[in-house]
Amino acid sequence: MNHLAILDDTTERFNEVGSYKHSSAQANLAFLLKQLGKYSVLTDLSLDIGAVDVRQFDISTKEEIKPDVCIYPKRKVSPSDDFLKMSEMPLLAIEILSPKQGIYDIVEKFKLYFALGVKACWLVIPHTQTVIVYSTRDHFTTFGSGDVVDETLDIRLPLAEIFD
Repeated sequence: MNHLAILDDTTERFNEVGSYKHSSAQANLAFLLKQLGKYSVLTDLSLDIGAVDVRQFDISTKEEIKPDVCIYPKRKVSPSDDFLKMSEMPLLAIEILSPKQGIYDIVEKFKLYFALGVKACWLVIPHTQTVIVYSTRDHFTTFGSGDVVDETLDIRLPLAEIFD
């Protein structure tokens, strides 16, 4: 048994553990995005990353990645259907910074999301009540007041309601 691998896995899960602010922002974002009426909104959905060689990214995962919140075009799902891992990528992947997590780790995830075909990524930082909207892996806009605007997906949300 490789004790170092167990320690790395445990440390990774500890670093990504949420908090009250993290959970609140996640719930608020899901609610606000659902209210727009044009998206299926999901939380902690496993995405299949098998289509990309993950060795080019500085991430520890090998098989799947889970955004805190993601959106797809609105769809109905049959009651008998369920998916353990989505091969279709979302339009938007949202990561919420946990208290023990580093921004670098999330930016590396964004590189992977864009390589997989995700159209936009948001980095939500509860501690500073800011949202950074990435339209590409190298182009982003930071919002600290007013509305969060994602021009790629034509989404506008009041920043205050994300952190309310």
